[in-house]
Amino acid sequence: MNYGRLVAAALAGTVVDAVYGFLVYGMLLASEFARYPNVYRPNDASPVFLLCMFCGIFAAMLVAVVMYSKGIEAGTGAAQGMRFGALLGAFVGVLFASISYGTLNIGRKLTGMMAVAGIVEWILVGTVIGVVYRAERTP
Repeated sequence: MNYGRLVAAALAGTVVDAVYGFLVYGMLLASEFARYPNVYRPNDASPVFLLCMFCGIFAAMLVAVVMYSKGIEAGTGAAQGMRFGALLGAFVGVLFASISYGTLNIGRKLTGMMAVAGIVEWILVGTVIGVVYRAERTP
């Protein structure tokens, strides 16, 4: 396992996930989240919460890249990363949305939107991981 590529792919995944999160969750779904002011933190919440969130995202990306590096098949690169992201997205997106629906005071519409957004998010992140983390070529 190449640790430099692992960290580079995890950093790239973190950046892509942060941008996606800002655009989708922070802007596109913001009005839906606003319907639940007693559930979600306000926009002016302490930056400490964001720091914890980004550290958690990076840790999760490290795990995702290790999983990816252990399961690389013949077709490496973007296509393999996209397949990896689709599988992980189906797992994480549906799991996260169903747990959120069961534990947070949110409606079915937001639950479905979060599941779809999570699946798309991981397809995008998986593709980036596949592009950045290239398997070592055997001679």
